[in-house]
Amino acid sequence: MNTIAVRSNSLSQHQFKWLLVVPLIVFFMLFFVIPVGLLFATSFNPAKVGQVALISDLTFDNYIRFFSRSNYLMAAGRSIFLAGIVSVITLIVAYPMAYVIAKTENPARNTFLLILVLASMQLDMVIRLYGMMVILGDNGLINQILQAMGLTDDPVALMYNFRGVVFGLVQFALPFMILTLLGVIKGIPPSLEEAARSLGASRIKAFTRVTLPASMPGILSGSLLVFALSISSYIVPALMGGFRVGVLPIHIYQQVAQSARFQFGATIAVILFLISATAVVVYLKLGNRSSGGLA
Repeated sequence: MNTIAVRSNSLSQHQFKWLLVVPLIVFFMLFFVIPVGLLFATSFNPAKVGQVALISDLTFDNYIRFFSRSNYLMAAGRSIFLAGIVSVITLIVAYPMAYVIAKTENPARNTFLLILVLASMQLDMVIRLYGMMVILGDNGLINQILQAMGLTDDPVALMYNFRGVVFGLVQFALPFMILTLLGVIKGIPPSLEEAARSLGASRIKAFTRVTLPASMPGILSGSLLVFALSISSYIVPALMGGFRVGVLPIHIYQQVAQSARFQFGATIAVILFLISATAVVVYLKLGNRSSGGLA
């Protein structure tokens, strides 16, 4: 009888755990699976201006149009290259800051550094970008300093180009990369680096041989997060690029909001989604290898 009671209690606890997951499953189905499924289905509908409703007619014309136009292919390549560049720059800038915060033992200093990281996330993205526009504009602070020092006669183009979009995305993604790295670096036992130092390794060698490889999961996950945020960003290319940097989110906006070509806009969105999904697969492969698993 006791065995039956224990099994019954264990089964009820197992069922209760699954009940806790139900709200997440419902939310995931309603706001991700169904919308993405409708997006995929719409992308196979014949292009018709102003038509939003899903119809039963299926065609590959939208995908043929995308892959037969060089401007869309260039936009896809530009989006991938932009997200990759932003991920690398953000990692280079964020890692030292995350390392310093993780190794700061003084609670007051640690809290102050965290506040500096989190403060930028409290402001709306548009406000932050307008602040950058004041700094990077032709009459902005940086150009005024360069001209005052005699380093340049004409303003340096820091906005409404690829360079400006990179600056904006790095500024936007930096806190996310820092916070992702911070938890991983904090979880690395200090004894590992101390053991390397005791065996004769210099501080730099101990960092490159112990700390850096141990923080690889944070590097990969942070890079994936920044890549996904960068490749799907619309507001940064719109404001910092002035619609002159043709990336996939800009083309989606133009097709849906300006041309009312919802089917072709859905096609571009599906391709953008597949690129992001491919990045996730690559991340899982690299993460598996870095943790010693089988790829």
